[in-house]
Amino acid sequence: MRDRLLGLQNLSVLLSEAERMAGEFDPPLDSLIGPALADLEARLGSLTGLAPAERGAILTGATLSVEEEVRRKITRVLVLEVNAARLSGRLTAANPAARWEEWKRSVAEPAFWHDLAAPYPAMMARLMTVVRHRCAAAGRLAERFAEDRSLLATLPGAPSGALERVEFGAGDSHRGGQTVVVLHGEDGRVIYKPRSLAVDAVLADLLTHLGVSTMRVPAVVTRQGYGWAEHIGHRHCADDGELRAFYRGMGHWLALMRLLGGSDLHAENLIAAGPHPVVVDCESLFTPHATARPSGYGHAFDLAVDLVNTSVMRTGLLPGRGVALGWRGVDMSAAGALPGQQPRIELPVVLDAGTDSPRMGTEQVELPLAANHPSPEPVLGRYWDLIIAGFDELDDRLAELDGSGKLEPLLAAFADCPVRAVLRATEAYAELSRMLWHPAALHDEAPARAKAAALLAKMSENVPGAPGDPVIIAAEVDELCHGDIPMFDTTPRVGMLTGPAGTRCGPESDLVADAVARWRARDHGLDRGVAQAALVSAYLNEGWMPDLEQLSPGLVRTDRLEPRRRAAAAGLLKAVLDGAVRGADGTVTWITPVLNLTGWAVQPLSLDVYGGAHGLAILLTAYTREATPGRAEKIDELDPLLAAVLRTIRVTEDRDAARRREGMRLRPEPPGAYLGIASQVWSWLLLRRFGVVGEEALTRARALAELLPESIEADDSYDLLSGMAGAIVPLLRLSEATGETRWAELARSIGTRLAGLAEHRAGGVCWPSPRFPQGLGGLAHGATGIGWALARLAESTGGPGDLAEAAFAYEESLYDQGQRGWLDLRNDGFTAKAWCHGAGGIGIVAADRLAREGGARWRDRLARAAASCWTGGIGWNHTLCHGDLGCWEAIELARAAGVAPVERERLDAHLLGSLEVNGPVSGLARDAFAPGLMPGLGGVAYQLLRMHPSCELPSVLLPDLE
Repeated sequence: MRDRLLGLQNLSVLLSEAERMAGEFDPPLDSLIGPALADLEARLGSLTGLAPAERGAILTGATLSVEEEVRRKITRVLVLEVNAARLSGRLTAANPAARWEEWKRSVAEPAFWHDLAAPYPAMMARLMTVVRHRCAAAGRLAERFAEDRSLLATLPGAPSGALERVEFGAGDSHRGGQTVVVLHGEDGRVIYKPRSLAVDAVLADLLTHLGVSTMRVPAVVTRQGYGWAEHIGHRHCADDGELRAFYRGMGHWLALMRLLGGSDLHAENLIAAGPHPVVVDCESLFTPHATARPSGYGHAFDLAVDLVNTSVMRTGLLPGRGVALGWRGVDMSAAGALPGQQPRIELPVVLDAGTDSPRMGTEQVELPLAANHPSPEPVLGRYWDLIIAGFDELDDRLAELDGSGKLEPLLAAFADCPVRAVLRATEAYAELSRMLWHPAALHDEAPARAKAAALLAKMSENVPGAPGDPVIIAAEVDELCHGDIPMFDTTPRVGMLTGPAGTRCGPESDLVADAVARWRARDHGLDRGVAQAALVSAYLNEGWMPDLEQLSPGLVRTDRLEPRRRAAAAGLLKAVLDGAVRGADGTVTWITPVLNLTGWAVQPLSLDVYGGAHGLAILLTAYTREATPGRAEKIDELDPLLAAVLRTIRVTEDRDAARRREGMRLRPEPPGAYLGIASQVWSWLLLRRFGVVGEEALTRARALAELLPESIEADDSYDLLSGMAGAIVPLLRLSEATGETRWAELARSIGTRLAGLAEHRAGGVCWPSPRFPQGLGGLAHGATGIGWALARLAESTGGPGDLAEAAFAYEESLYDQGQRGWLDLRNDGFTAKAWCHGAGGIGIVAADRLAREGGARWRDRLARAAASCWTGGIGWNHTLCHGDLGCWEAIELARAAGVAPVERERLDAHLLGSLEVNGPVSGLARDAFAPGLMPGLGGVAYQLLRMHPSCELPSVLLPDLE
């Protein structure tokens, strides 16, 4: 699927901040950039309409911009050169700091830069192009401001007095060093944009015809090829009424951008101004549609990808996690990018600056907050229904305008407005730029250019719309070498795109007509479902619960429990049937929130047990098994659906295997029992036990297990859900099924590795990870799950049993007597009650250990866990992972041990009543259908099957076959 399209402004800011954090690596650049800046000063001096202080403000801003850009380009070269000077003995001062100052004095001489021409023959010409472009762009800005300043009086908040400060580089650099610029005056601010603002003006006019809405765009002054825009200040809403108006306006924007083919509405392109969501950059409208090539993963997958990519997800407004290197897991959507819900990103920094031994390193950096939220701690779950309501409301209004023949005339004014198409992810360009400015590339430019061109060509095979023409690619590489991000634009009337160096790509077409036709053919239900589901992507953790009231079961009725159970299970399976996306080749998938290592994304099912196709195969097999003896309603369509799911799994696994045989380097999948390779191994073994597949299961499980060593080597989560601990028990079961000891030996090696990774703390041991440095407890991500796997390993192979005991002891140290639950170290001072985090999973492991070794301590832990689940874990949603049906299992296991806090009949009646009163609720996105086993309603159906007293289906809440 196509990468999220992100703006580069945050990256530029972070790079410079990261360098400053590491120390002052500040060799002087005057002899390099001074002549061009002197020429700019002379040019500014010749302008009329600018006071001397204003010329100075422009020159100061330009100087800062040029210095920062040059430093970003050649810092690695300079780090290399200072070390070379030290090693060669050219620096003779008494200590490292003095030798640094000695080297800096040499850098101040023109001869230093002249001498770099030999080792880096391409560098100086490219640097001087960057400097010239930036200075020329600054001079052009000054001329335009001097000429246009009297026109700016029409813009709210524009300066009428003297210009005091100028900020260049407020965004990406395009076409000769041109960037957005913020101009600060003594009494206001104004934004300069080096592009046509005609589309902004037409969009502003369109808003006046759409009825009452808080949507806004900045006021603009349009000029030929550039313009001036009102500066929008960020303001939080004053009260709940303003918050509700803001989020309804966001829904309006979603509906309007769906019509207009908007595709780049990320967090930096929208500013919250009280109740007004203001789109401050609307250049990416009427984006040309491009169809993806067949992926090889089946027609259903390709169809689902196209449905998602042409839905409201395309706008960029809805939450979604980036997958590109360096931005993995980052949500930069206009509605998302929540404080506290972004991963730290790793950026290059200069370490040991101020000495003669600086070196390049990395640091974990917090993303700076954007201005897109209307409150300091936004609670999207509370207001998401208003976004959906606003979407429905404006969609109805647009349909009304279309039905009356008024819509197309309103859109006709866009036909000749220049618009931009983002054909490649900006972060991909940023990574290529870093490569092209690496010292090795500056030393030998041709191979680096060839590699960049090859990567862009490969991208064109995988990213719909990305150009593959070698002439265009060469022009893109040229622009990256000159410090710019390549850009493609057109007018909707023409459709064909103009790219770097005047290159052309794409067909001629009427993009307005195309957008209207696609909007008329839209599936509003799909758009609405995708928008509902996208809420989950705003949050990092699978156990987050919206700030909403608990689900009420209504009047708890204990009558007719068995027919009600059967009806509820059948209803869920029919919903699974109805939600399927079927391919012409017999494959099938679902569009749903999917959890992967980058976070949540709305996409086709992945290959795993947690929320993916393997979990669906287990569910469908289980249901048909229970229907055969009459413990579930017979649904004829399930057998062919199961066959389609299995076909899809086979096609996908075979495609990945073929790509590996072709030598394609694939990112290792995680090794976990629910997300990752071990989940696939486990599911094939379970399906074999069910009898739905034969010895093929062992062949496929072996082939998958062969991938685990590389996956384990790359793993940094260690846990049961997605980490190496999750592979232990599936490997032990594979060893038993095949009689091959190598799989048990691999499991034992994981135990050894986990022993080395364990951190001893008061009370026991835990496994801090980059994502969870706290050292969590719990089953899915923490000490209880890892301890369970190690305990099973010890029983099977004589592994580190003491380490398992220490893990269980650490979990017990997290028990809070006052709250009667186990602390969730993600949340300051609060306990958790779910399977993934807290009492649910802790109770299930306690029951397993009680059955295997007995003992009062496990019975006591199970009793406390079940009590915690019953008093605080029921009523948030119905899922296995973080809802009622996961807690049901812990309580039922406690009942079997004689320590349940509630009788079985009342427990079942409560859960069935909640399903009947509220409808099935799948966790994070309450109104979105998710068929998955753990986070979705598939697992609810699975547990409803297991409620029958004669059911022998194994639990899926521990990754085993029992």
